[in-house]
Amino acid sequence: MYSQEIIDGIVEKAIRSQSFDREPQKLYRPIGYMLGLGGKHLRPRLCLTTYNLFSDHIDDHIIYPALALETFHQFTLIHDDIMDNSPTRRGQPTVYALHGTSNAILSGDAMNILAYQYLACAPSHLIGDALKLFNDISLKVCEGQQLDMDFEDQALISMDEYMGMIALKTGVLISGAIKMGALLAEIPEAITDALARYGMQSGLGFQIADDYLDTFGDEKVFGKPIGGDIVNNKKTWLLVECMHRAASSASDKKKLADLLKLDESHREEKIKGVRELYVNLGVKEDAGKAIMECYDKALEALDEAKLSPEGRERMVILADQMIHREK
Repeated sequence: MYSQEIIDGIVEKAIRSQSFDREPQKLYRPIGYMLGLGGKHLRPRLCLTTYNLFSDHIDDHIIYPALALETFHQFTLIHDDIMDNSPTRRGQPTVYALHGTSNAILSGDAMNILAYQYLACAPSHLIGDALKLFNDISLKVCEGQQLDMDFEDQALISMDEYMGMIALKTGVLISGAIKMGALLAEIPEAITDALARYGMQSGLGFQIADDYLDTFGDEKVFGKPIGGDIVNNKKTWLLVECMHRAASSASDKKKLADLLKLDESHREEKIKGVRELYVNLGVKEDAGKAIMECYDKALEALDEAKLSPEGRERMVILADQMIHREK
């Protein structure tokens, strides 16, 4: 088994090796810019790490399907930033902010096609299964994004609805990256299922942590303006929970309703007021507990996979990086 540093190095080298210095530059330059912004590159790392639990034979037939996951993920971020009106990502201007909305949409579409080109490098006898898995992941991510947008227009949603949405929007791709690594390693279904559950719970914790950091994180560390979710009335774990708790008090319910009516011109007032409600109603504290609950469930699923001690430790470290984070 390779060290995590070697696995990470393989991922970074694969991403850097992709050249987008070609015509038309307005199509390809934004792709190179997006992939060059850095980030965790979590999905290809999960894919290759899972594969490496069972095989040390890592070549282009394994690396490129992992790269397909990252390219697809980055494509969704380009479009997400447009939908969320986000001016920055990882502390840098978003693609649409630099190149315009139309160019950003087209470059994102090209990235999606490139992802399939990378996926086609999978071992020939596994391409059919890899394509089926990739298509399932991709469609579910789109379903999750649509639900996320739909929820913005709904006055109230349940926590079960919220968790179902983030399972699709975030959990499926993280779990799917692990399933792709398992598929390429051709490991037994029972082990794959346990690892996939680990990935799903880690993904849920990852998203709730993202919700938390968007409200209570350090802007310089997090890489984008804090409070964007609040300003956009985005149905995060915190807002969904706050709505249900505020409903039991007429004053809290009115305060929250009044804050949600504020627009961008009252940005600071809105963020400050909602954050205070989150603290006073115990939402901030319980968000941390919800994150830890996902982490514990991830480790329970990991135990069912019955990995070697070294393999288990490797996956625990990745879960820690996903859930116990500041950015």
